[in-house]
Amino acid sequence: MPSYNYQALGANGQQLSGVVEGDNERSARVQLRQQGLKPLQLRASKAPPATASHSDTSSVGLAEKLWKRRVSIADLALLTRQLAVLLQAGLPLTETLSAAAKQSRKPQLTGILLSVHSRVTEGRALHQALSEHPQAFSQLYCAMVRAGEQSGHLGLVLEQLADHTETRQQAQQRISSAMVYPIILVGVAIAVIAALMTFVVPKLVTIFETTAGTLPPLTVALIATSGFLQARWLHLLAGLALLIVLARLALQDKGRRCRAHRAILALPLVGELTRNMETARFASTLGILTRSGVPLLEALRIAREVFANLVLREAADNIIDSVAEGGSLHRAMDDSDVFPPMMVQMVASGENSGELDNMLDRAASSQERELEAMLGTLMTAFQPLLVLFMAGMVLTIVMAILLPIFAINDLVQ
Repeated sequence: MPSYNYQALGANGQQLSGVVEGDNERSARVQLRQQGLKPLQLRASKAPPATASHSDTSSVGLAEKLWKRRVSIADLALLTRQLAVLLQAGLPLTETLSAAAKQSRKPQLTGILLSVHSRVTEGRALHQALSEHPQAFSQLYCAMVRAGEQSGHLGLVLEQLADHTETRQQAQQRISSAMVYPIILVGVAIAVIAALMTFVVPKLVTIFETTAGTLPPLTVALIATSGFLQARWLHLLAGLALLIVLARLALQDKGRRCRAHRAILALPLVGELTRNMETARFASTLGILTRSGVPLLEALRIAREVFANLVLREAADNIIDSVAEGGSLHRAMDDSDVFPPMMVQMVASGENSGELDNMLDRAASSQERELEAMLGTLMTAFQPLLVLFMAGMVLTIVMAILLPIFAINDLVQ
């Protein structure tokens, strides 16, 4: 059922706005009048349709790739918490979705919720309606909702999902906060060096050219670099953009991308950070799925999708095959030679005690704490190194400028 954004006058003459559903514009106006409102303006919602015909599938897909933004983690966490609270308060699912749509301040999220509400009203299951909007609800989200519907504890599962989403949001905020200062330092360093090479050095070149003496090699190199950057900066930017495009095209091949991901894992520090981050996310996802009642094999197939690194994803495929053949999860994880020994031991303990979901959560939490400690140490070491690099670059430029000035003074004396 389509939705419409409206502006109307209330009984007291106050102008109101919101969203209403109707088979057509006339039906929407009738509903507003039944509510005691006088419609002023009515227009179709910009929310994307849930289905599309075969003839316009390609155009819709292109438009979604170009214009559709993903729903932020903060908005998703707030929405999930609202749904959990309303369902646990005893409100029917359709009324819960309608209330959440009215409370939402984001037009994109409002349109999605109204579309989900329409599908549920038509008799679809909630997880099926949510899966039609992958830009908002991931495969993990839909799988947990399906498990909650099948077990009859949808409100409880949504509460767990809200906790999981909020934890992800907090982790991303911590990482973003840690990266702010280094990014500012890099920007300042680039700006200072660019200003010196663009404005200071060219003005001094004319002075140096009038001197009879030979310029120092450092000054000659600085002048040559400045002239090259001034003459070729546009070519450099175009070359950099072309290099990025070619790299992205090359990485579309799965074999090249797999070799690149294997090379990343082989790097001394970056590889360890990548491995810890991805395995922690895998354990956390698997834990929340198994706690929600999703069968282990299906939970493994869903958790596999959180691996962005193809090498780790292939290891997850081997784990799935081993478990499907009757093997234990911890032995399959140990044979993959990807997961940290501590995580493997905790999974083994969870399988033996029947508390696999709790042990997976503990393993993920331990891994995330270790990752945060590594990132903190890295940022602590990186910041002074960056300051020293910036100071060294500026000192090199200043010395290249001062050396011929000192030579001129010696000639004058």
